[in-house]
Amino acid sequence: MILVTGGLGMIGAHTARALLDLGQEVVVTTHRRTEVPSFLAGRVIVEPLDVTDRDAFLALGTRHDISDIVHLAGSVPGENPVDFFRTDTPGLLNALDAARAWGVRRCAVASSLGVYIGRSETRWREGLDLPMAELPHLIIAFKKAVEPLAMHSLQGSGVQPVVLRIGTIWGPLVDPESPFFYIPPYISAVLRGEEPKPLYADDGGDCCYAPDAGRAIALLTTAQTLPHNVYNVSSGRPYTNRDFADALQTITPGLQLDLLPGRQGGPGENPYLDITRLTDDTGFTPAFDVAQSVADYVAWRAKNPR
Repeated sequence: MILVTGGLGMIGAHTARALLDLGQEVVVTTHRRTEVPSFLAGRVIVEPLDVTDRDAFLALGTRHDISDIVHLAGSVPGENPVDFFRTDTPGLLNALDAARAWGVRRCAVASSLGVYIGRSETRWREGLDLPMAELPHLIIAFKKAVEPLAMHSLQGSGVQPVVLRIGTIWGPLVDPESPFFYIPPYISAVLRGEEPKPLYADDGGDCCYAPDAGRAIALLTTAQTLPHNVYNVSSGRPYTNRDFADALQTITPGLQLDLLPGRQGGPGENPYLDITRLTDDTGFTPAFDVAQSVADYVAWRAKNPR
């Protein structure tokens, strides 16, 4: 059985679904969310859990025979950055402690494409050295710290750490007004019949539809062997805002979206994650391009609030 913490969140839920589709038994934890997505209903075991509670976390191992852990649970920072780090660090350490105590095969932890910020390349590969750079958000700062903590905490335990450098993920269950990615609010405005704020046509970069991201994580979790400990998780296909606008106009008769010319920052290229390692080691290829993901998401939103 595979444990997915934060398994009712967007990435966690799609990871759980992909694991189930691969024939795995899955238990998910949830702290604040109670609604189980329709595609998981009746298929997973749901365990209410505050991952910062070590005893409660370790007690999961007495109720379930857990073979692997995917730790995706996390919080959103408030005004005090220390409070955020104080909350999310124990959750991470408890997941790592549980991995050692239960003797699981593999423990995957969520990092971020933001760890590459400061690199001059536009195609970000796992082998690049991570620069010291000012980071735009506390979540990225924490994810960057997650990597050495996970690697060193599991050293010598027999548990394989897997660092998931997760890209820009969106799709069913995403916050429709997400402050982290402007495309969901843009599509939400269109669905409300409003004119969205114009975007620069050639801005864009990394993007991955949530079902694809979940499947990538599931393949990394279940692979018989993994020769590496760090993997980029995304589509490996850079997008532009023009791609999204064209997809929306194709499925919405009469819709005309005005885009600003070029890139907001001037000529150049938009960075994205290279997934060659992920594809070589698991066989993963994305099932959704921009047009397919927009059509699928609009159909989902017709029946769901998020």
